[in-house]
Amino acid sequence: MAELTTATAPEEPVAAETDGAPTAVTPETIALRRVQAALAKPAVVRTAQAMSLFGEHAGGWLAIGALGALVDRRRRGEWLTAAAGVAAAHAASIAVKRVVRRRRPADPEVQVLVGTPSKLSFPSSHATSTTAAAVLYGGLTGRKLTPVLVPPMMVSRLVLGVHYPSDVVAGSALGGVVAWGVRRFMRRRRNRG
Repeated sequence: MAELTTATAPEEPVAAETDGAPTAVTPETIALRRVQAALAKPAVVRTAQAMSLFGEHAGGWLAIGALGALVDRRRRGEWLTAAAGVAAAHAASIAVKRVVRRRRPADPEVQVLVGTPSKLSFPSSHATSTTAAAVLYGGLTGRKLTPVLVPPMMVSRLVLGVHYPSDVVAGSALGGVVAWGVRRFMRRRRNRG
């Protein structure tokens, strides 16, 4: 006789208690829990914390843009324009955060492993500025930086428990859109002069 198997239903959102108020446990919360369970080992957390510090307010990326302008005098204007693009991407992410007002993860099973300047989560400003920097600086260096820089930054925000997966995906998309616009501007300017 054939063995009967039963299909399991997809995980249903359940309520969790945070600060006395129940919150829904969504598929994104479950994904975040799983990322932390798999990756939040001491060495990974330390690396993610260092990446968080580097990317705070896009500071590390802006410093690289300034260094590029200092070293590559022939293309100083392009480096400064690229750095301005990174700053614009970061500013755009802050503006969207203030409109959307999504709160950061507050699940009791998700550890928050780094401080944040605000309680707002969507989109991830770190993912936004990292993607913009990877696209813009990659264009100036002739290297494909996006696959090397963006996924680790996105995953680091999940490891640290400060963003949902959709936060980092939306942040990266926003950074890519801003970088695309800045690259178009830079090409037009280069073709004119």
